[in-house]
Amino acid sequence: MSWRVNRLTVEVQQGDLTTQDVDAIVNAANNDLELGGGVAGAIARAGGPAIQAECRTVGPIEVGDAAITGGGRLKARHVIHAASMRLGGRTTAESLRRSTRRSLEIADQRGLRSIALPAIGTGIAHFPVGECARIMMEEVVALAPAATSLRDVRFLLFGDEAESAFRTEADRQLTAK
Repeated sequence: MSWRVNRLTVEVQQGDLTTQDVDAIVNAANNDLELGGGVAGAIARAGGPAIQAECRTVGPIEVGDAAITGGGRLKARHVIHAASMRLGGRTTAESLRRSTRRSLEIADQRGLRSIALPAIGTGIAHFPVGECARIMMEEVVALAPAATSLRDVRFLLFGDEAESAFRTEADRQLTAK
């Protein structure tokens, strides 16, 4: 299902983030940019060791920031690493908001047209899915009027609960826009 907000098309679907043919996928990262488990582990396995090697040249970064690397063997040309937590830590509402905003800004500043994001922080970091959906959708809505290159924002989600939460937030925040 898709929605429009300004020049952005926003999609919500279940699927494998690592198979997306987009300019960038977003990694639910720790600030050390160590690709361990969850989304980061899936990206590391699918994209190969080049992504982790490049992460070591750009990290660590501050919690709430984001960094971009190449996509290795992924279809996506880039990976944007949204650092919503410390290694072994938990995601907070503020770190999720800041890292999501920074990821979208990096994509737009780099002239990227398409990006796919997971439900950042809801796996290993135990952030509530409904609150994640609300915050991430708010950041897309906030970026939409100023976006220069970004046109396609996809939320690629794991499981019915996440998909339902993101669809509910998209309906609530984007239908009236």
